[in-house]
Amino acid sequence: MSFLACLFLANERLDAQRQFDQSKEVGFAFGTSYYMGDLNEGKHLSGRFTPGFGGFYRHNFSQRISLRVSYLKGRVEAWDADSSDPWRQNRNLHFRNDISELSAWVEINYLDHRLGDPGDRFTAFLFLGLAAFNHMPEASIDGQWIPLQPMGTEGQGTSWGDAYGVESYATSGVSIPIGFGFKSNIGAFTAITFDWGVRKTWSDYLDDVSGLYADRSVLMQERGEMTVALADPSLGQEVLALNQGGLQRGDSSRDDFYGFISASISFRISKKPTTCWSEI
Repeated sequence: MSFLACLFLANERLDAQRQFDQSKEVGFAFGTSYYMGDLNEGKHLSGRFTPGFGGFYRHNFSQRISLRVSYLKGRVEAWDADSSDPWRQNRNLHFRNDISELSAWVEINYLDHRLGDPGDRFTAFLFLGLAAFNHMPEASIDGQWIPLQPMGTEGQGTSWGDAYGVESYATSGVSIPIGFGFKSNIGAFTAITFDWGVRKTWSDYLDDVSGLYADRSVLMQERGEMTVALADPSLGQEVLALNQGGLQRGDSSRDDFYGFISASISFRISKKPTTCWSEI
């Protein structure tokens, strides 16, 4: 009988342990975002930063593996005027883009970690997942921010664009989030997380810049003066004369990236306040 009782107690402890490991959290994130593309080639943490925010649900399957589902919203912004490259300064393009993202990724902890366990206070982690995002690049004229995708600044929707095979781009897409972070318990039901992730996209138009300058006369006739001003705000008359249709405006061989850096606080929602963690 004592042997059966031990088996029963051991099974109860295993069930409790599994329930402990498979905890659930909800959290809120605050941070900023950035992008890499035709106005910022290959430079992480560059551009003009603005606050971002979001929320998430995390399901901890074990001490090492978690699934996080997040909604994040942030703005990326870059200006050729901030560049040290004279060609970019003369090109004089700029944009901002509010990106909304819904993502799901797997987190793999470097150390054992359970929210609320005094013995598992801190760990680093890696993450990889899948995301869907919406965006709309904008540029400013006389203080008014204009959505760029409907304007067709590279000749989309014009006879010139049809001849060169330039198609209108989507304002939604799929990305691959990959990154790392750190998480730490700060109480029996609370944790803080710091993470940095880059998103690989299949769009070259987060900045509304990809390929060639469209023919200015065609843009003027078929799109109007505002589109011409947005498409080619180059500095100086000599530079302006060179920016004819077919010359390089961006680099269509490389897609854009964006990233989020955030600090978050999360709360365990799957245990009662009277749970004694040290006895599980």
